[in-house]
Amino acid sequence: MTKVLEADTELTRAKHAQSMAAYGEEGRRRAREIGNYGPARFDADARLHPDILSAYWQHGFYVFQGVVSPQEVEELRRDAGVMLERAPVSPGAKVDAKGRPALGLDAARELYTIIKPLSDPEGGTDANGGRHPIRMTEPKPERDAPNYVVLRMRGMCQYMPAGLRVYGHPQLLAIAASINGEDFVPFNDVIFVKQPGLGGSVSWHQDGVTHWNNPQWDEGIHGFNYQVQIYPTTAANALWVMPGTHKQGRVDIKRLVAENGGSERLPGAIPLICAPGDVTIVNRQTLHGSFANTSPDMRISITFGFHRRTSVLGSKAALSMQSQGVTYDAQRIFERAAVIAVAIDARRQYYPAEQPFEYQPFADRKRHFAFNTETFEKVIRDYNLKDLAI
Repeated sequence: MTKVLEADTELTRAKHAQSMAAYGEEGRRRAREIGNYGPARFDADARLHPDILSAYWQHGFYVFQGVVSPQEVEELRRDAGVMLERAPVSPGAKVDAKGRPALGLDAARELYTIIKPLSDPEGGTDANGGRHPIRMTEPKPERDAPNYVVLRMRGMCQYMPAGLRVYGHPQLLAIAASINGEDFVPFNDVIFVKQPGLGGSVSWHQDGVTHWNNPQWDEGIHGFNYQVQIYPTTAANALWVMPGTHKQGRVDIKRLVAENGGSERLPGAIPLICAPGDVTIVNRQTLHGSFANTSPDMRISITFGFHRRTSVLGSKAALSMQSQGVTYDAQRIFERAAVIAVAIDARRQYYPAEQPFEYQPFADRKRHFAFNTETFEKVIRDYNLKDLAI
């Protein structure tokens, strides 16, 4: 069951929003200086343009502008909106805010992370292997705020038709192949929800946990995450990153905060400012986090990641998969990667004029993984029980 933490009772929403203004402006200035944004561009071999690859490896992130069409953004908004509306009204509840049966009661994994408004549910706790070592500032919500809000939603490929289709987006999969190799494999997916004046924090952290002491360690060994932005993101509600930290090994986050006078507003960080349809890519070793959303603006980020196959094969299950106590073998990887194949075909059926991505591990198996009722039940239902977390 979700652990619920109380919010700070002294700092108001309005004061927090005001106090973030100068920090946000400084972050935007640094983002403009780095300039790691632009449309997705590819070379003659359909690989990500070398200039973009170089910028990604230098800074540990990139913002691809205008990747997802306005039509697809609207479909993602619709489906994500249904998931949000059908969330349990409180942790452990069986009904939504309108008294209807909550979505996902039959799911093998819990669909929702539900928290107190403006709280930091994981910072300073042992959650996720203790990778969130500091607790973010928790402003006091407005008096009319609900008791609980959604922070994360899971299972987009099962519960969101548009979510399954965007998982098979040809440009995003081509970028994954350019970075992680043609035999790239999936990580997981989750939808981050930062409701206006209510959304909680995600404390500063690095995603990867498995390979820090691996003799073959390099800056790409823990893979990356995409975030498809379906609303405008601002400095107040965005994901923030510390450029270049993916090259530094495990960062001492407590020390950084202590050296900053105890403030989590770390110098040198930048917000990933996006328009709807933009897609961010962030190396899973890049230090990143987000602040309580005391702004009037919604952020919903469709998040999914990919790994090198060599980083996963033979590794022990970690993070949300750790309790399974398994080692990822070729069969586990194949079964989870099949979601990519089905997603590609779901997208092909919906966008017949678009050139589908050719996913090499399933190139000679495509007809067996066409999107239909059978593959939905066999491959998509409860697919996230087979996530490949490292």
